[in-house]
Amino acid sequence: MLRLIFKRLSLVLVVNSRASPFSHGLFVSNFFLRPMSEISSSLTDPQNLTSYLRNSCGLSQKSAISVSKKLLIENPEKAGTVLELMRTHGLTQIHIEKIIRTRPALLLVDLEHKLRPNMELFESLGFSGASLGKVLIKEPRLLHSDLVDTIDFFKAQGFSDKQLAMIIIKLPTLLLFNTTKVFKPKLDFFRSMGFTDEDVAKILSQCPYILRRGLGNHIMPSVEVLKRVLGTNEDVLKVIKVGYYILDDNLERNLVPNMSIFKSYGVPEPYILRSFVLHPRTLLLRPGHVTEILAEVVKLGFDPNTRLFVLAFSSMALQSKTLWEKKLEAYKSFGLSEDQVYSAFRLQPMFMITSVKKIKKVMNFFMTKVSIEPSEICRYPILLLYSLEKRIIPRCTVLQLLMSNGFMKEDVKLFSYLTMTEEKFVENLVMKYQNVLPDIVKAHKGNIEFQGFAGIV
Repeated sequence: MLRLIFKRLSLVLVVNSRASPFSHGLFVSNFFLRPMSEISSSLTDPQNLTSYLRNSCGLSQKSAISVSKKLLIENPEKAGTVLELMRTHGLTQIHIEKIIRTRPALLLVDLEHKLRPNMELFESLGFSGASLGKVLIKEPRLLHSDLVDTIDFFKAQGFSDKQLAMIIIKLPTLLLFNTTKVFKPKLDFFRSMGFTDEDVAKILSQCPYILRRGLGNHIMPSVEVLKRVLGTNEDVLKVIKVGYYILDDNLERNLVPNMSIFKSYGVPEPYILRSFVLHPRTLLLRPGHVTEILAEVVKLGFDPNTRLFVLAFSSMALQSKTLWEKKLEAYKSFGLSEDQVYSAFRLQPMFMITSVKKIKKVMNFFMTKVSIEPSEICRYPILLLYSLEKRIIPRCTVLQLLMSNGFMKEDVKLFSYLTMTEEKFVENLVMKYQNVLPDIVKAHKGNIEFQGFAGIV
């Protein structure tokens, strides 16, 4: 009787799966309700294998037909275990479909010596579900490679789990390379330059693309260009730490021509080099784009013989024209004219690198909490570069405390106190009054809420 019920149930499921392979978003496969021996023999038939790939892996009819011509599944039970292991690690049917469609041989992978250890390794690095699926869709070959040895190599070189995860997310293909032949010589070269193990791990986890570059035909020549341009090994190390992506760029194509363009404008070389060390990305732009920005800087009235000239260039080069326009609109929303914004830009070019969100937050604070006109703020554009929470508000709170306790008049020059160096501010105000006004230390640390004040010039 049970056999009769099972046969009827199987027949219903077969008919339903032909009519609609989905039921409430879940695959229903008649293969899972049949004896394994029957499935095994049936999969030698390409038509049955196509149905198996559609029902078990979610492949489309076209993809299933294509895969069935290249794949011979002699052990469906093993293939089913592979799929089940993927599901237990959080991979969805959509993930599995994309992975198997790209790499159908994974259904035949060595389960105990390759697939399971690799899946557990990914889990130990923090990958599961969506994050694991994203990586494996990008590079499914990882599942039948010797990942354990590769990860052990990087860990022995000082890379943390977090840094390894960053490398995998950005460039998972790197795990397929020969570590001894491809990676070790490059890591040794970086150390010979003076980088510590910590430096190397940080740089390469931030920009793993460097590791796919040739040592002799790209990395070493790039370092030689940097030495030729910067002059000292110390500056070379410094600029690579700031702009780790430099070694992935074509320096002969971008940096060298851009240096010449700056010099043609009469910009002193020390200013150019200083700008490059602080903001490497700006001199790695296309030479044509650099020329366009420099023309704008000249048009705004900056003198090429001043440091402000290269700062104005950097400020404009670090953002798109669209973002620049958004920032202009943000300032104008507080009643400032475009001329007033550019006037502030000429005083402190880097104030335009402040985010739109911060512009609105800082301007709103000064207008509502301190009752200062936007035009006054434009006289001190450096304020937009300071931290509102760590510097501006704590200092305002210190001044408020001193005024309310009669230690300071209300006609103080607020901007002079906000732009004062930290050392001088602490010495002249915090340390001077901390014995008679203990709360001033709390105020300076940001532990007292600023209530606002009026009457300050």
